[in-house]
Amino acid sequence: MTTQPAPQLTFRAIALAIVLAMVLAAANTYLGLFAGMTIASAIPAAVVSMAVLRVLGGGGMLENNIVQTGASAGSSIASGVIFTIPALVILGFWQDFEYAWVLTIAGLGGILGVLFSVPLRRALVVEQNLAFPEGQAAAEVLKTGENPAAGLRILGGSAFGGAFAKLAAASGLKLIPDTAAAAGFAGPYIAYYGTNLSPALLGVGYIVGLNVGIVSLAGAMISWNIAIPVYAAHFLSFDPDLAGAAANLSAEELAGFLWSKRIRYLGVGALLVGGIWTLISLRHSLASGVRSGLAAARASAAGVVVAHTDQDLSMKAVLIGIVLFTLPLWALYQTIVGSLAVSLPMTIIMVVAGFLFCSVSAYMAGLVGSSNNPVSGITIATILFAAVVLLGLMGPDSAVGPVAAIMIGAVVCCAACIAGDNLQDLKCGYVIGATPWRQQVMLAIGAASSALVMAPVLNLLSKAYGIGVPTAEHPDPLLAPQATLMASVAKGIFGGSLPWGMIGIGVLLGIAIIIVDESLKARGSTFRTPVLAVAIGIYLPLDLMVPIFLGGLLAHLAERHLRRTGVPQEQLEHRNRKGILFAAGMITGEALMGIGIAVPIVTSGSADVLALPAALHFGGFAGLLVLGVLAWWLYRTAVAADKV
Repeated sequence: MTTQPAPQLTFRAIALAIVLAMVLAAANTYLGLFAGMTIASAIPAAVVSMAVLRVLGGGGMLENNIVQTGASAGSSIASGVIFTIPALVILGFWQDFEYAWVLTIAGLGGILGVLFSVPLRRALVVEQNLAFPEGQAAAEVLKTGENPAAGLRILGGSAFGGAFAKLAAASGLKLIPDTAAAAGFAGPYIAYYGTNLSPALLGVGYIVGLNVGIVSLAGAMISWNIAIPVYAAHFLSFDPDLAGAAANLSAEELAGFLWSKRIRYLGVGALLVGGIWTLISLRHSLASGVRSGLAAARASAAGVVVAHTDQDLSMKAVLIGIVLFTLPLWALYQTIVGSLAVSLPMTIIMVVAGFLFCSVSAYMAGLVGSSNNPVSGITIATILFAAVVLLGLMGPDSAVGPVAAIMIGAVVCCAACIAGDNLQDLKCGYVIGATPWRQQVMLAIGAASSALVMAPVLNLLSKAYGIGVPTAEHPDPLLAPQATLMASVAKGIFGGSLPWGMIGIGVLLGIAIIIVDESLKARGSTFRTPVLAVAIGIYLPLDLMVPIFLGGLLAHLAERHLRRTGVPQEQLEHRNRKGILFAAGMITGEALMGIGIAVPIVTSGSADVLALPAALHFGGFAGLLVLGVLAWWLYRTAVAADKV
């Protein structure tokens, strides 16, 4: 006889999740277009759910988990859309965002992401037991809601610290900047170093640990402390157009300019190799996950009782769903290109790339978290491959070739974003004893609900501020950095202007990193160099990797301190939970405050609506001091003697 779980997929949980998903999708759409990043919303949604359902009467841990699962789709769908779909306006294919098309791409792409990721749960969450930092953090938040004594004090204090740091930063009061950086010229070379001042990144680093923090920072240093200085000193002069555009820039501006125009493509090459190698490495686990899913389906059909914590959507339902939800996308592709010989390969590429890159996205979400998952790199890889195939099918003079490549990439990007989010939510459910299929259904509902609001929000922002391309009406538009890059990649394939040399060097770098990692594995080393973690560092700005490294270092130092003081192994688990809970609080506080700040920004139409007078703006040192205080607080909480 099996124990029945507490209520999960209730009507009120579904309704609240839908509302939160739509709100979070709208807020993250603006922030993503404005700042190039979105806020992971599972933890804020869990906090809101606990508060709302408690007012309504009750609301257990599993019911709150359903709410955060559905609501978290809002930020994921927003990411998938803003990384790609604005490229269609930037390319001039659309004058505004067409509702039916955006709904089809975002909604069906998100649902396919859920379906593609169903067989990955056993492989990544159960068998490999990856960290999935936001999933663990959300689980700690939900546990605290059940037993809010000491744990709630830790969560509340750290959430306040994270919220204060976000409010004080550049998108809020402007008391402190978002980053602290130092740069200068050493002869012909650029010397640059900087760190983001985000407490959430520090918390993510604490959860993922020191190994991932080290290799991610090492990848960033390859780009910013080796490749950029060497390129500036020895290769920039061979590109007159680029050199002219870079003239008179400061050292910090030049470093950022070269990274965006050339050096980040090293990361694209490394991500391509890393994605392929990850699929090769995971082939047995993925196959095992599919076999486990099929076996569970057969066992259920035969009347064998399966624990509710191991019940996924059936493989039959998954396969039928993939076919049904792919057909409208094929019809959309056919509408664009008007040729079955092109639309059918487009659909096949979309399905194959969707499953492969959903696997990569889910794996990377388990490694470094959804907030730092390089989905834009995955999408670039998809668009590159799709554009090359379409180039052969349609020719270099095709006007819709870049558009078709973006359409493929948009579906894959939405699917990959949702896949990473799905596995984070399933990790949370695994920790607290939820039923997987209920979470999978809720996430699909959340994805479809979020897609309903995307086109109206995009059109509103486009009319108010402009997107991507400066015009006479909107000389300072929302930059949409990822979508701008996607447009240049797709157009570059047909126009021949991509930096293929950089991509090729990145491929070689990726191969070298794999060789090092396999050598360490053969020696039995506990330290590893996973290629995608290094490639993330190469592809993303250096300042994002520094706080992740510092968070991992704090986790290592806390554990070493406890071992040196003779704390028994069972007590280490209690202390580790306190550190994770504090890290979860910082992520929660910053995310909630980021969403709160978005409201007056969108309402007023001014990014400076909350800014205090310039006389009260402090420099990077003040920001470092705030982050340092939070780091010290995190460490002291993790090593303190009391238990949660």
